[in-house]
Amino acid sequence: MPAYQRILLKLSGEALMGDEPYGIDRATIVRMAREVRQVTERGVQVAVVIGGGNIFRGVAGGAGGMDRATADYMGMLATVMNSLALADTMRLEGMTARVMSAINIEQVVEPYVRPKALQYLEEGKIVVFAAGTGNPFFTTDTAAALRGAEIGAEIVLKATKVDGVYSADPAKDPHARRYDRISFDEAISRNLQVMDATAFALCRDQKLPIKVFSILRPDALLRVVMGEDEGTLVHV
Repeated sequence: MPAYQRILLKLSGEALMGDEPYGIDRATIVRMAREVRQVTERGVQVAVVIGGGNIFRGVAGGAGGMDRATADYMGMLATVMNSLALADTMRLEGMTARVMSAINIEQVVEPYVRPKALQYLEEGKIVVFAAGTGNPFFTTDTAAALRGAEIGAEIVLKATKVDGVYSADPAKDPHARRYDRISFDEAISRNLQVMDATAFALCRDQKLPIKVFSILRPDALLRVVMGEDEGTLVHV
């Protein structure tokens, strides 16, 4: 039996790049879609928030000196592109996904409406939340925390390139220790970079746990959802 019935999966845009310098690696996005399918086949309701760094990185060189709000809106549009790519890949893999955008671009995707998102989830569709929170100065981590709380997700699953939360950067410190579980307060006091501060505070206040795990490990998402020992649990 799955340990969770409704999850919010946070994917970084960079996770879609594979070994490419920017953009979307086809084999990588197909693998991610199939990992989500494994979970939905067990009856778990899945919502996804995805970042836009893989696309925005390609134009960031020309964004130097740009107004922060303008740059953030560009990043939001990058997340819409990623969300469309992910939803279409899911369609090709036999799933039904709906993209809902926090900014109004109805010719491309439907707007985010909470009751409609809940209806889709209850119907077994995957909901991909695009355009972050719809506001500049907020990250997609914050969007994941916000949407997770709004839809009543039992947990936010943050898929990264490392297999959990460490006492230090494991790439720089060979003695860094991985935590199996850690409280929000301890993570804050140790200044561990689990998510950005706004997202972290929102999850703590809403008593919404976070599981940090590596998306690069095959079947890691399924193991997390089934309650197996994978990644780090950040809890109240």
